Amino acid sequence: MLTKFDDFPLHQTSAPLAYLATSERNAYGRYWFNGFDPEGEFYFGIAFGVYPHREVMDCALSIVRKDGTQDTFRASRHLTGDRTDMRVGPLTLAIEDPMRRLRITILPNDTGITADLIFHARGPVHEEPMDIMRQGVRTVMEVSRYTQFGMWEGFISVGDRRQDIDPAQIYGTRDRSWGWRWIGEREAGISQAMPQQLFWLWAPIHWPQKCTHFGVMESAQGIPSKKFTQVFPAWPISSDFDPLDSSGISPGQDAQHRLKFHAGSRLADTSEIDLTIDGRVKTLVCEPLLTFPMMAIGYFHDDWGHGFYKGELAINAEHTRIDDLPPLSPLRQHVQQVIRVTCDGEVGHGVLEQLIVGPHERYGLQGFLDPAPQQGSVAVRPPSRDVT
Repeated sequence: MLTKFDDFPLHQTSAPLAYLATSERNAYGRYWFNGFDPEGEFYFGIAFGVYPHREVMDCALSIVRKDGTQDTFRASRHLTGDRTDMRVGPLTLAIEDPMRRLRITILPNDTGITADLIFHARGPVHEEPMDIMRQGVRTVMEVSRYTQFGMWEGFISVGDRRQDIDPAQIYGTRDRSWGWRWIGEREAGISQAMPQQLFWLWAPIHWPQKCTHFGVMESAQGIPSKKFTQVFPAWPISSDFDPLDSSGISPGQDAQHRLKFHAGSRLADTSEIDLTIDGRVKTLVCEPLLTFPMMAIGYFHDDWGHGFYKGELAINAEHTRIDDLPPLSPLRQHVQQVIRVTCDGEVGHGVLEQLIVGPHERYGLQGFLDPAPQQGSVAVRPPSRDVT
């Protein structure tokens, strides 16, 4: 099967581009975006996924507001092989200028949710360390990903409620990932065991003249399997910069975290992140303003999970409140919080993403979803280490 991109010298096998180099059923490619008001008035998330061996292309857009309301648009279609047509019902993802400007539109439809949003990059793309996870001897996740900071313009409308998006004020982050991972309906005839412990924190933060980037995946004993921190340059969205020029990205030498949890939950309340940059420790104090459940755009969703086959075309809308789910519901453990961040008198704005299930000794977490113990202060600092 040929597609129009077979006219470009992009092939990595002898087959046309429609045919993947792997037969892995869970092969995928995904675009993910967030956008948020710096004072926490609203947050929106977008996911767009392509699953060639499941013959699915799906997408979701969800907005949550300070008043607790959440409105979500979802769509899924049968993918016949040509992955270059990135339309799913009324939603289209257009790459108008690769790694500089991407556009998401939702045309008028029966859900009453429409949008026209443009992501403008304000810095370079950054390739993260590869994610690899095994279940027994099988590699169930092998993923490449890059991240980019940006600003948004446009609007989201839900019925007669319109949210205008000002590119001078509304921050955002995006990532692009591909490879394979757990998606879609579970396979029959194999072990259904899932990881019983995950501790993931991610904090992309915008500052007036830069962006900082932190992420960590830890075991129950607090041993990181993945940890990174960087400082990104940040430029005006109208400036002529090369998004592939990574020379201005400064890697950090270390990062540590201290979390205090809301009573009766595993949701971080206040938090501190220590970033060691150029041998100096900078403490970021994070104040949560608004919480967004990632389930809304497909993560661990029971019915509209990523890659679920819905037939030729299916469209869905959901109107909920973010407190509809109990604090310890499994569907409420993967969240992003809009945060206001202070460091040395400077104020930044970003998100803190967390997915914390199972035990974690340092924070006193037990069981799969036992609530965090009562805390009077942020968890103690781990022992200091020399930075080399």
